[in-house]
Amino acid sequence: MDKVKRPDKRAERSRRTREKVVEAARELFVAQGYGATSLQEVADRAGVAVQTVYFVFRNKRTLFKDVVDTSIAGDTEPVATMDREWFRAACAEPTAAGQLRAHVHGTREILGRVAPIMPLIAAAAATDPEIAAQWPDGPDPRYTVQYAAAEALAGKPDTRPGLSIDMAADLLFGLLSPQLYLIFVRDRGWSPDTWEEWARTALTSQLCADPG
Repeated sequence: MDKVKRPDKRAERSRRTREKVVEAARELFVAQGYGATSLQEVADRAGVAVQTVYFVFRNKRTLFKDVVDTSIAGDTEPVATMDREWFRAACAEPTAAGQLRAHVHGTREILGRVAPIMPLIAAAAATDPEIAAQWPDGPDPRYTVQYAAAEALAGKPDTRPGLSIDMAADLLFGLLSPQLYLIFVRDRGWSPDTWEEWARTALTSQLCADPG
């Protein structure tokens, strides 16, 4: 008889500890800034020994990178955005309007996590060359995602006639940017629901054919 594989309790404890430390670091980085936050403060917030933080992440730069990566993904799974179920399902929608509805909703979930830390990335990279090196110059990964979404829009029956993939990608990249999200939600006090409805309506009017 095959043995039933038991859950690895040690691995599960390690995963939970890592998640607690990352969440504590995210809260402190957003509240205080990257430079002003110490690993001891992160450990205290997470309820672990500071030696544990050093053991898992080695240094604050690595922890910061984990905070950014998990904020984008929403979890610790090493799965790229374009391979995420929500993105694939959105691209598989039979109409452009349906794809935009699902795509804007999925993007809103990411922006709610990522937009607050975008200013931190810029500030930390400006003062720490090693952090800047973690995001090397090259194609913006966010544009790569939006270009893939634009490619999926092409050819759907209700896509605006004559719309190029490049133009669609530019509109998705600009209107669904963290910077614009922060202007409306953080600075102007819009609710995320209001932002989502505005973004969906604006993109639908630009990327879909006029009804009738």
